[in-house]
Amino acid sequence: MRLIGLAVFFALGLTLAPLAAGAQQAGKVWRIGFLTSAACPDEAGPPVRMLSEGLRERGHTVGKTVVFECRRSDEGREERFGELAADLVRLKVDLIIGVSSAATRALRPATKTIPIVAIDSETDPVASGLAFSLAKPGGNITGIFLDAPEISGKRLQLLKEAVPRLSRVVALWDASTDPTPLRATETAARSLGLHLRTVTIRSPKDLEGAFRTAAKEQADGVVLLGSALMRFHLARIVDLALQRRLPTIAHFPHWAQDGVLMSYGPDLGLLYRQAASFVDRILKGAVPGELPIERPTKFELVINLKTAKALRLTIPQSVLLRANQVIE
Repeated sequence: MRLIGLAVFFALGLTLAPLAAGAQQAGKVWRIGFLTSAACPDEAGPPVRMLSEGLRERGHTVGKTVVFECRRSDEGREERFGELAADLVRLKVDLIIGVSSAATRALRPATKTIPIVAIDSETDPVASGLAFSLAKPGGNITGIFLDAPEISGKRLQLLKEAVPRLSRVVALWDASTDPTPLRATETAARSLGLHLRTVTIRSPKDLEGAFRTAAKEQADGVVLLGSALMRFHLARIVDLALQRRLPTIAHFPHWAQDGVLMSYGPDLGLLYRQAASFVDRILKGAVPGELPIERPTKFELVINLKTAKALRLTIPQSVLLRANQVIE
């Protein structure tokens, strides 16, 4: 009887041990690193708040079961991402979200063990070596990556439709960003029969010269290959474009809301909501290298008619009817 009693005791112990471990895991406070040059998750404004909402929908309570350690590179200074990434690794966070290609590139050499969820609108994850494949990335990086060739072609096509005289285009490219969108834009321009001139931006001081070059090239429009630097100095870019009477197109909806003529790109709020799904699965035990990389699921065309009026440009009705938002 004593042997039977001991056997039952040990059997119960083995059965209860996983449950106890699960209870301890359930009570864990997850620390999530967040590397960005934009807003931190604890800031109330859209679209970043969609990350917290997405986590809440999956049973996490931000501030209680999940806390963010945000590191932000201010004023578009993406060169600081290396030291900020190293700081998050030193904190031994459970997971890191990297927002932008510069953040993803900085995180890659910083850690091979901490899971990384990327929100990246520029990098080709396979060609850059971040992933073995979209279906099974391997390593510790997964997330949402934009299909640059497809979106770049669509963006140029929309600009050509909005500005029928378009034949010469200048692309403003920040040298600190991944070149994939630039190469895709060059390919798209050739297929559309457009002459494209690339002007490289390395600091805010280059912006005025870039628009002088665009005027000298007799450009009919400007493609903004977005970066943190351009976003931080967007008001200046809008002013320079208006001075030179140059139509502009960018990739995120809020750029058009802030004065760029047009924007076509992914819904940022939904990108953060997609990221919440990755975070939830990884916190529940999924291996990042086995989670397929996803593409953005919704794109928005925004047209700013105030800017069009200032440029004395009439946007064809066929383009306006396809817009998700028209700013008047």
